[in-house]
Amino acid sequence: MAADPAPRVFVLTGPTGTGKSDWAARAAEEMHLEIVSVDSALVYRGMDIGTAKPERAVRERIPHHLIDILDPSEPYSAGQFVADCTRLISEIRRRGRTALLVGGTMLYLHALLRGMADLPRGSLALRHEIDARAAQLGWPALHAELARLDPLAAARIHPHDPQRIQRALEVCYVTGQPISRLQSTTQPQLSARPLCWALAPGERGALHARLAQRFERMLSRGFLAEVAQLRDRGDLTARHPALRAVGYRQLWAHLEGQFGFAEACERALAATRQLAKRQLTWLRADREIKWIDPLAAGAYESWRAELHRELVGP
Repeated sequence: MAADPAPRVFVLTGPTGTGKSDWAARAAEEMHLEIVSVDSALVYRGMDIGTAKPERAVRERIPHHLIDILDPSEPYSAGQFVADCTRLISEIRRRGRTALLVGGTMLYLHALLRGMADLPRGSLALRHEIDARAAQLGWPALHAELARLDPLAAARIHPHDPQRIQRALEVCYVTGQPISRLQSTTQPQLSARPLCWALAPGERGALHARLAQRFERMLSRGFLAEVAQLRDRGDLTARHPALRAVGYRQLWAHLEGQFGFAEACERALAATRQLAKRQLTWLRADREIKWIDPLAAGAYESWRAELHRELVGP
C-alpha cells in the first residue's frame, strides 16, 4: 500500500508589522484554511494589544491555533512549538483542510523547517551561576563572552536577550561545543518543506513608518494599561519570558520607575525596529523563501492567486 502523501503546508512569515495576520485571515476565510500561529507571544493569554493579536471575532470565525494557550507565568519553547505544530498540521489534514503557518518567531520557524538540535537538558545550578554573573556584569558582557565562544550564535542573539544568551552559554559549558555547531546537524521536522512567503516592504523607511503607526495604535488602545494589569497580578516579574516581548519589556520598566513614559516608548519602538532587522537577517539566509512587498499594488491579490493555484491547481 502506498504511503499517504505528506500534508500540504504553507507559511506566511516576515518581519513584525507587515500585515501577515490580516492577509492570512482573508485567505483562510476565502479558501477554508486553518491558521497556526508561529509567534512566541501570541501563545499567552492577557497579552492582546501589544502582540497585535487577531481580534476574538476573527478567531471565532476562522480557525486559529496556538493562540491563548498559556498563562504568562508559563514557559514555552521552540521544542514545544515544533511538537504542537506538527500535531496540528496532521489534525488539520485529517479534517480535509490545509494549514497556513503565520508569524515571525524565526527560532520557531527555523526549528520546524531545519530541525531541532539534540541539546543537553538545562542545569538549574549553572543557570543560577550565569544569572549571578549577569547581575554583576550585565547581559551585554555575557553576550560578548558568547561571541568569543560561539560567534555564529552571538550574531543571531541580541545582547539584551537573557534567555537565549543563558541557554547558548549553558550548552557551551556543558558540551564544550558551540550551540550553533550542534544546531547545524539537525534534520527537518516535516516530511516535505512547506511553500514559504515573506512579507517585507521594499523600503526600510516604509517598514519603520508602519511600525511607528502600529505602536501609536497600540498605545491608543490601552497598551500601557494592559502591561499594568499584568504587573498588578503580583506573580510576574520582568524575568518571565512572556514579559521579555518587545514593548512589554520597555513599558514594564517604565512602570517600575526605570525611565519616563516618553523614553519607554522610544525604547520600545527602537527595539521593534531591531527585531524587524533580525527577522530579515534570518529570512535572507533562506533562499527558498518567496518575497512579497505588501505595499505594492495588487500584492495581496497576486499572492492569493498563487496560493489558490497551489491548493487546487491552475
